[in-house]
Amino acid sequence: MAKIRIQLVKSPIGYSKDQKETVRALGLGKLNSIAEHEDNDCIRGMVKKVTHLVRVLR
Repeated sequence: MAKIRIQLVKSPIGYSKDQKETVRALGLGKLNSIAEHEDNDCIRGMVKKVTHLVRVLR
């Protein structure tokens, strides 16, 4: 299966607890950190939830 790389480009401070937890669940901690995951529906849904905070790298 294909891999997807996700980068945190905006701080989740000031956003809801749910969005902060989603960012942490994606494996992103500090600004500009990058996490690599399998490209599946679960990860896509999480990214869609915090699309204003992350960037998807191919």
